[in-house]
Amino acid sequence: MKISGVDIRPGNILEYEGGIWRAVKIQHTQPGKGGAYMQVEMKNLIDGRKTNVRFRSAETVERVRLDTKDFQFLFADGDMLTFMDKDTYEQITLPSDLLGDAAAFLQDGMDVVMELHDEKPISVQLPDQIEAEVVEADAVVKGQTASSSYKPAVLDNGVRVMVPPHISAGTRIVVDVYEQTYVKRAD
Repeated sequence: MKISGVDIRPGNILEYEGGIWRAVKIQHTQPGKGGAYMQVEMKNLIDGRKTNVRFRSAETVERVRLDTKDFQFLFADGDMLTFMDKDTYEQITLPSDLLGDAAAFLQDGMDVVMELHDEKPISVQLPDQIEAEVVEADAVVKGQTASSSYKPAVLDNGVRVMVPPHISAGTRIVVDVYEQTYVKRAD
């Protein structure tokens, strides 16, 4: 399906110069002279390269429809992650760099959505938010009462996030997987 260059949105999968790319960031720009264009930061889903491309409104780009399948994360073995197809119970092993920073948030038994292009896995979507336990949190500095005074904390998966002053070690919190930010205290 062809779409105009200015209709590209973050998360769109595009076929560009023979590769499959995901639009990561977009910025619509209208210079003083000349036509408007969309500045698109794209990541290659096959080899992980990144590039910045300008698309004018007159240009079209092919938007790729990916097949999605439900998988369950089983275990990690070094740099390789093993997933199981929830329909056929078939197992598939993928390199952890396919997930990028989100790989740290994988938990045993977690349900994920795998995106496939021509039956080949291209990306793995984790839930947007997960629960994690704070294992280490700095003490609150007395007199630091500004509402934006967040402090660093380390989660049980080793990821560092900024949390509000009232969060201490042992507290379960909800974390945004892709932004790696504190959302709320877990119930």
